[in-house]
Amino acid sequence: MIDSATVLSGIPSGLRDPLLKSYEEIVMNYIEHRWEPSELNGGKFCEVVYFIVSGVLNGTFPTRPSKPSNMVIACRALEMIPSDPHRPGDRSLRILIPRVLQALYEIRNNRGVGHVGGDVDPNYLDATVVHAMSSWVLAELVRVFHAVSTKEAQEVVDVLIERKHSLIWEFENTRRVLDTKMSKGDQTLFLLHAKSGWVSEEQVVSWVEYSNSTTFRTKILKPLHKARMVEYEEAKKRVRISPLGVKDVEVRILKTRS
Repeated sequence: MIDSATVLSGIPSGLRDPLLKSYEEIVMNYIEHRWEPSELNGGKFCEVVYFIVSGVLNGTFPTRPSKPSNMVIACRALEMIPSDPHRPGDRSLRILIPRVLQALYEIRNNRGVGHVGGDVDPNYLDATVVHAMSSWVLAELVRVFHAVSTKEAQEVVDVLIERKHSLIWEFENTRRVLDTKMSKGDQTLFLLHAKSGWVSEEQVVSWVEYSNSTTFRTKILKPLHKARMVEYEEAKKRVRISPLGVKDVEVRILKTRS
């Protein structure tokens, strides 16, 4: 796994930092069901990515991102740059990413207003597309810059962004769920939802303030593992939330407390 501190280190900080910040905003707004801000932040993300790709292809990075006068024309111009078989990710940089950016920018510009009718809020559907597209683009940049597989790149992106919740208080190495009525099992899922990747059993026991680690393992972790809400490796004493667990937190736990 790539160290998160060195992810995209080949990109100047004036572009790398806005890239990760804009992506984090998209993810946080999406998780917290703020659909329209998620779409707007997609525009910021597009602008930063455009200047990163342009910098790679033209050999010079700007010190900071700005707004192209016409995103569609600017992206199409990238396709006209001659291919270079020795350039890592050549086709992705010249063709795939610019075409995704055009669609993503279109949603940002022309799909935020005017939605009427229907049983499903189109803003939710648009935000889902923004979230998926931006995640793919970021993973593709990681893949190209670090010469790793698509699977490895996506794992890096998942670790980069930890979900933030107002109900979780974090200080030093401690995390606490501030809803004292939440069960220990739900607290466990909630805390794992906010922490990407593996978490040690010892940490989770400490965070939920369970009195006995053996009982916690028997009554909380193993039942959650059996229900496929988490993946618990008893031999390594570590646990991580599963896609089913993520859905349970976002559909059941978060919605009942929003």
